[in-house]
Amino acid sequence: MICAGGTGGGVYPALAVHEALKAVHPTVEVLWVGGEGGMEAGLVQRAGIPFQAIPAAGVHGVGLRRLPRNLAAILRGVRASEAILTAFKPNVLFFTGGYVAVPMALAGWGLPSLLFVPDVEPGLALRVLSYSARRITVSLEESRRFFSTKADVRVTGYPVRPELMHWSKSKGRQHLEICGETPVLLVVGGSKGAHSINLAVLEHLQALLERVEIIHVSGASDWPLVQAAREALPAEKARRYHIFPYLHDEMGAALAAADLALSRAGASVLGEFPLFGLPAILVPYPHAWRYQRVNAQMLTRQGAALMIEDSKLKSGLLLTLEKLLETPEKLNAMRAAMTSLRTPQAAQTIARHILELAGEQHG
Repeated sequence: MICAGGTGGGVYPALAVHEALKAVHPTVEVLWVGGEGGMEAGLVQRAGIPFQAIPAAGVHGVGLRRLPRNLAAILRGVRASEAILTAFKPNVLFFTGGYVAVPMALAGWGLPSLLFVPDVEPGLALRVLSYSARRITVSLEESRRFFSTKADVRVTGYPVRPELMHWSKSKGRQHLEICGETPVLLVVGGSKGAHSINLAVLEHLQALLERVEIIHVSGASDWPLVQAAREALPAEKARRYHIFPYLHDEMGAALAAADLALSRAGASVLGEFPLFGLPAILVPYPHAWRYQRVNAQMLTRQGAALMIEDSKLKSGLLLTLEKLLETPEKLNAMRAAMTSLRTPQAAQTIARHILELAGEQHG
């Protein structure tokens, strides 16, 4: 099997599917194909999966000046993909990313392929990939409407890393040295952090720590600011402010320990927050395509989250948090709604689909 995908919401789900696949078929051979210079290479190699990089570039929203260069990169990516397919001879292709997967999809047109769509609404690259995919798997039922009625779309849920499931609330709090009786707020902005969320938390830090204990995963860029803010706190409040530049294996501890999350609305919120029944205040990233907004709107309609515009975060954060804490019945209803979206077997389900397609190729 070849797994082709980029950064963002497709990497961790693909790793979860890989683990599920190896559990039922230990001898399966997998090659991960990613973009040159992408952050996924380290995560993939850490998991012991062979990795090869190809040239790739997006075309959606690209200016006319960059478009010829990006089209040339796609062409080079197709040629590199053809060489990989000739050498590796896969029975099935598994696509999880955006534009990084396009060259492989073009080179492997006609091979059985499965596409996983992590967000509610697929981007342009994923829509293009859907035309070559033998089967499409989606996180939620409402994603069906974005595809042709003739497409073989299966609702599987969002695959989560199995190591997340090992954490309970008590185990997570003990691990992170959280021993207070006040609610715990998890602040997280994705793998690279979220600058506006970090600044809003730091601006209201003293007031927030009077109401909640905080787990703050800042990202590397704002780590010095967060460290300095903690060092400036009185000792009693500093003990209630748990800071990390990034969490990998221990992310499950943070998710399990929290009572509420303040977060961007990337694809992972569709799987990881439901797994722990974690209600959320979501702040969609405003400087990219609308997929985060669509994710946040869906969870808000479900009653599992609240949404704040990025531009209103500094002024609205404290008031929103206070209202939630003052109405525990609202928080409990959000928790129940988020829990109802759990799909803990999603990775195993997608792995079965991959094996079915591989079996068809074998004839």
